Amino acid sequence: MNRINENDIMMSTKILVTGGTGYIASWVIKFLLEKGYVVHTTVRDKKNAEKLRHLVKMAEELPGELIFFEADLLEDGSFEAAMEGIDIVIHMASPFFISGIKDAQKQLIDPALKGTRNVLNTAKKASSVKRVVLTSSVAAVYGDNIDIKDTKDATFTEEHWNITSNLKHQPYSFSKTLAEQEAWEISKSQDQWDLVVINPGFVMGPSLSQRKDSTSINFMVSLLKGKFKAGIPDLYFGVVDVRDVARAHVNAALKDTAKGRHILVSKSMSTVDMAKTLKKEYNGVYLIPGKSLPKAMLYLFGPLQGFSWKYIQKNVGIPVHFDNSYSKENLGIRYREPEQSLRDHAEQVILDKLI
Repeated sequence: MNRINENDIMMSTKILVTGGTGYIASWVIKFLLEKGYVVHTTVRDKKNAEKLRHLVKMAEELPGELIFFEADLLEDGSFEAAMEGIDIVIHMASPFFISGIKDAQKQLIDPALKGTRNVLNTAKKASSVKRVVLTSSVAAVYGDNIDIKDTKDATFTEEHWNITSNLKHQPYSFSKTLAEQEAWEISKSQDQWDLVVINPGFVMGPSLSQRKDSTSINFMVSLLKGKFKAGIPDLYFGVVDVRDVARAHVNAALKDTAKGRHILVSKSMSTVDMAKTLKKEYNGVYLIPGKSLPKAMLYLFGPLQGFSWKYIQKNVGIPVHFDNSYSKENLGIRYREPEQSLRDHAEQVILDKLI
C-alpha cells in the first residue's frame, strides 16, 4: 500500500473534502487552505452563492486553492470528477439531525450508508487515492447512555460498537454505525488506500457560516432564545470543540502513523452544566435555563418534543465517560475546555445575529 509521506506531501498532494459547506467541513477546508493545499470539495449546488459565500471568501484570502464540484450522495459516480487526481479523501458529507424525522430510512440511513458506499467505491477506482478519512461519530460507539453500564470501568473506548440502535430507536446513531461498518468492509476489500476514522462527540464551537440547520448550532440558538427556559432535559454528552475536530481530520489525513478509530471528546458534560456556563455570561440578557426538568415531567411532555419514553428511560440522568487518550497519542490533539467552546459558540451566534 502507498503510504502518506509527511516530508514531501506538500508539493503535490490534492485533498477532497466531501460536503464542504458543513459545520465541521468548513473548518477542515480552512485549515487545509491555510497550509497551502489544493482542495476539491463537493456541494449539492454550485449556484447556491449564499451557502458557498464563506468558503469562497476563505479561498480568496488564504494561500491554498479551492475547487468546487457538484455531487449527490445517492447518485452513483457523481464523485468521480471531484476525485480525479486526488491523493486523500476526507468523507464528511452525511445528514446530522435527530428531530423532525418522518422517514428514517430515506432521510438518514440511505444518505449515510449509500453515500459512504458511493464515495469509497469511487476511491477504489481512483488510482491516485492513498488514504480515506471518514467522519463517523461516537454514535457508532454507543447508542444510549445506559450502554455505559456494560463497559469496563464505565468508560467508552474505540473498542466499543453501538449494538442497541435501530431504525425505530435512535435512527441517527444507527445510520452512523451502519456507515462506519460499511467503510471498514470496503477498506478491507482493497489495498490501495488505508482508512482512518474520526468519532466526535457532541460538537460545539463557532461556525464559519451563518447557517442554522446544523444540530449543534440549532442547540445553541435554542438555549439562547429560551426554548428551554422552564428547564432543560438532564442529558449527558461527550463535548468537543469543532476546531479540535477539524484539526483531528487534518492530522488524520496527513500523519503517516494515523490509523484506526479515534474518539474525540474533551470531557463529558450535562446539558444543565452547559446552560449554567452560558448563564454566567449572559444572565438576564437571554432566557437561559438554570435547572433541569424532572424526569417524570419528561415522560408526560417529552413525546411532544420528540423524546420517546424509551429514549428518556435509557438516557436522561445517566452520565457517560470516554477515553480520549488514543486521539491525543495518535493524532496529537490537545483539547479545548468545553466551557470555552460554548462561550465562543454563543458569541459567534450573537455576533452573526442568528437569534
